[in-house]
Amino acid sequence: MEKICFKTQKGPAAIGPYCTATIYGDTVYMSGVIGVDPAAGKPVEGGTLAQAKQVFENIRTVLGELDLTMDDVLKTTVFLTNLGDFAEVNKLYAEYFGPNYPARSCVEVSRLPMGLSIEVECIARLRK
Repeated sequence: MEKICFKTQKGPAAIGPYCTATIYGDTVYMSGVIGVDPAAGKPVEGGTLAQAKQVFENIRTVLGELDLTMDDVLKTTVFLTNLGDFAEVNKLYAEYFGPNYPARSCVEVSRLPMGLSIEVECIARLRK
């Protein structure tokens, strides 16, 4: 099998030396996604919930480029700089990923790129 480096054309550009997602076989390993407006290239304003909404929209956009949907996501890891935001983010997460939810981990971290408060990475299945 060949490893394929996928770089988004519609989602936010990578801010470092990595690809948006690595495709290997029938699995997509998406890099962490942050709340950056792809058109402006800047973080969205409005706090953690606004950032989370942008993160989930960015994930949806990248998956769409691969002809996938949120239903194809098998596993997520959510990184928050404040676990006190968990309940609020969890409600929004449920709207985007439910009702057939992927497996998930959620951890608190001290800092995230661009001073943001949430980042989410995903593993998804390719449709054949």
